[in-house]
Amino acid sequence: MKQTLCKRIAADLKESQIDRKVIVAFIPIAFFTYFFHESGHWIFGVFTGNDMLISLNNSSPKNGHFIHDSDALWSAIGGPAFTVLQGLLFLLLTSLTKSIYSYSLVFFAVFSRLFSILFGGVNLQDEARIASMLDIHKYLVVSIIATILLLILWKSTRIMKLDMKAVGYFTVLGVYAILIVIGINGLL
Repeated sequence: MKQTLCKRIAADLKESQIDRKVIVAFIPIAFFTYFFHESGHWIFGVFTGNDMLISLNNSSPKNGHFIHDSDALWSAIGGPAFTVLQGLLFLLLTSLTKSIYSYSLVFFAVFSRLFSILFGGVNLQDEARIASMLDIHKYLVVSIIATILLLILWKSTRIMKLDMKAVGYFTVLGVYAILIVIGINGLL
């Protein structure tokens, strides 16, 4: 039975286009995605005239506060905007190349954002801060971002002709990659 299960998983992974290279690539993809998201916060903060700091999982003004309240809003928007941008850019690349690596970058952009929303506490996420600053319901912003990202993932998954089983395997890879990023970020 154990041998049969292993053979079935191996066949599923092959069908899902997941090999050792894709598994190993997920680690730098995770680090890139987190840093790209934070770069969005940083860039929007700098463009509004703030002197910003950036790390793997945080971006904030050096002096601890933004020059104007609206600067905090723009910086908060920057992270999810860059995550959507990553998804769209690599959706385009996936469409052009049919590359499983491009798909992996789409998948992880979507997965990392949704993972943070679901398991990081909605109130602690960018979407809730944006909603608070705009005085609108937090789940409206969450729903908009999540819908956009899920549509990007859906389209990319269709382009690659992957099924829900493949998405499940990519989800397992995503969890491991996020745990590695969180662990290393905790050491820094």
